[in-house]
Amino acid sequence: MTDYRFCTVVDEGRLRIVTINRPEVLNALHSEAHWEFDGVWNEFAANPELWVGIITGAGDRAFSAGNDLKVQAAGRRTPRPKTGFAGLSHRFDLDKPLIAAVNGVAMGGGFETALACDIIVAAENAVFALPEPRVGLIAGSGTHRLPRMIGQKAALGMILTGRRVSAAEGHRLGFVNEVVPPGEALTAAKRWAGLILECSPMAIRASKQVVYRSLDAPTLEAAMTQTYPAAEANLASQDYIEGPKAFAERRKPEWQNR
Repeated sequence: MTDYRFCTVVDEGRLRIVTINRPEVLNALHSEAHWEFDGVWNEFAANPELWVGIITGAGDRAFSAGNDLKVQAAGRRTPRPKTGFAGLSHRFDLDKPLIAAVNGVAMGGGFETALACDIIVAAENAVFALPEPRVGLIAGSGTHRLPRMIGQKAALGMILTGRRVSAAEGHRLGFVNEVVPPGEALTAAKRWAGLILECSPMAIRASKQVVYRSLDAPTLEAAMTQTYPAAEANLASQDYIEGPKAFAERRKPEWQNR
């Protein structure tokens, strides 16, 4: 088992749970930590035995408060990996589904990390914001991801003010999938993961790839007639045969991920 400095990694069967582990600074991260997370998610992507990922924060106060400004102010900031904050904010090639279990504050890069996930489960005490302009910075990926999720006006209402948004408002705006009582975000995220794991892993990855890549198509017709590699691979897979066969035989499918 690899010894990590800034996170903990637990694999439960097909599920990987990554916990940002700097509770003394509300799980704020710096460049050295981003490189560690980059390696964690690269390994997750390459491991055929891992099908779903969850990211959460240590403690009950924060998912991640974002950039560790004290490190930056001390002049110790070094380049980040190309995959960005927590190895996720600028990652675009991961077809395996990711769930953010937001258990408290998710500010700046912390919020951007959650936005990079496919599903966000938030505890009632979760708070979201992109406050970078208040300290002379800009939200690198949040300014792009958030408007695509909730629309320009709603996103600009957050981005141009840096205001804090509750879990309940995040649910109304559409970037939070489910709100749960404090302390139950990870449990709920595991429930979502369990539902995903009932499905064909190849079909899940194909579905995710189609959704994200089709958003770049200029028209609906172009999106629907485009070729998607993961979808093509799914059509040629053993699981494509196993699913209907299991349904006809009234049993649970035995997914082979090939």
